[in-house]
Amino acid sequence: MILAALTTTIRLEKSVKKDLDSFKNSKKEPYSEVIRRLINSCKDDPLSDDEIKQIQESLEDVKAGRVLSWKQAKKEWGV
Repeated sequence: MILAALTTTIRLEKSVKKDLDSFKNSKKEPYSEVIRRLINSCKDDPLSDDEIKQIQESLEDVKAGRVLSWKQAKKEWGV
């Protein structure tokens, strides 16, 4: 059975396109393959409720300014 590819145009912010570009395995890889790989990755290894909660807490820390620069972190943790 041969499946015909359907073409759809979507509008992306420049930053989203740049992010998608960073996931390409090669410059010629179609965006549809990149997106499919990302979707499969999410399906194969979904985040747990605890992981989602930790991410949300981390985002709140960033918004509240509770962050360290790389230089500060290295000094604090002796790296």
